[in-house]
Amino acid sequence: MKLAIVNLGRILTGEWREPHAPGDAILMQDGLISKVGTLSSSEVESADVVIDAAGTTAIPGLIDSQVHNTFGDYTPRQKTVGFLESYVHGGVTTAISASEVHVPGRPKDPAGVKALAVAALKCFEHFRPGGMRVYAGSIILEPGLKEQDFADVAAQGVWLAKAGFGAVKSPFEYAEMVGWAKKHGMITTVHTGGSSIPGSSGIWADHLIAMQPHVSFHVNGGPVAMPDEDFPKLVHESQIALQVCTAGNLRTTLMLGDMVRAADQFDRFLIATDTPTGSGIMPLGMMYTITHLASLTDMPVEWAIAAATGNNARVYGINSGFIQPGKDADVILLDACVGGSKSDPLDALRNGDIAAVSAVVTDGVPRFVGKSRNTPAGNRPVRVARCNIPQDYSAGGH
Repeated sequence: MKLAIVNLGRILTGEWREPHAPGDAILMQDGLISKVGTLSSSEVESADVVIDAAGTTAIPGLIDSQVHNTFGDYTPRQKTVGFLESYVHGGVTTAISASEVHVPGRPKDPAGVKALAVAALKCFEHFRPGGMRVYAGSIILEPGLKEQDFADVAAQGVWLAKAGFGAVKSPFEYAEMVGWAKKHGMITTVHTGGSSIPGSSGIWADHLIAMQPHVSFHVNGGPVAMPDEDFPKLVHESQIALQVCTAGNLRTTLMLGDMVRAADQFDRFLIATDTPTGSGIMPLGMMYTITHLASLTDMPVEWAIAAATGNNARVYGINSGFIQPGKDADVILLDACVGGSKSDPLDALRNGDIAAVSAVVTDGVPRFVGKSRNTPAGNRPVRVARCNIPQDYSAGGH
């Protein structure tokens, strides 16, 4: 399938160093972006579907790098069906597992956590709720795991490992297992801050520096933040990626956003939601954290968007997160909401408002065009200008 988006008002790349791309159009084919800029009339005519963006802003699909998926589009933590599809209507096109810790009766022995990770990975390989890509299957680090166990699951495709919910006596005991996971090519993530569920323990900067994972999950608290004095340690004494989440402490989110910019460490700053949890379901969680950073600090809104897109993609080594040729064709169109005080979506985010999600494309396929179920309508009439495929891409109403 070939898809053209034309008449764009602005294109954000997802790269904070060079956030804007010239031109007014994007061409996609076979699930990848093939051209960004200006399209010829023949290139537009060759497309199976043409979306008239009506002057809206294109950004990469948002990457929620901490989602507590289980199996299927269901969360037992909130007893909700269809939450992932709902997140697509908040502009989230990729979700990355924070481990399947919420599976009822989850196993805690080595054989069980290995089986859980492999099963989750396999279940989501071809299941795309609402068009979202879900990277599932994160092995939960539990006492008794040996290096061979990591080799075993890595051979079956598991590439994520999570510390923080295991039955260890001290978080320092995770260090050896994190090292084994990294040796076998896994991205390693660690719960940070106070306990989030009964039985888990708090994890602070000294623990993380001893473990040296790739990502400190919800460093701003999930939901309880670590002490303020630990933040400079992580920024200045490690290269760990520092993820902030909507379901955490807003004050420390803003503090860390200022801190990483002052230290010229913005590549390490990531945005996620850490949901579903006790904090609930947050289809617009990524959008809210972007607007909090853009409106309550002097962080450029383009940088906040990059922390939710390109920064996540770079740290996790995935092919989405950027509007560039060769990248996954995951694009959303943003507008200012009808009735708001701003007419431009970036100005709306700077003002503290969410933006309207006027269209979502994943894998080069429109998932909806016109309006989201979860945001107010946009000011501009985004529409399918031509479609050679018998498909209605309009979204349902609220």
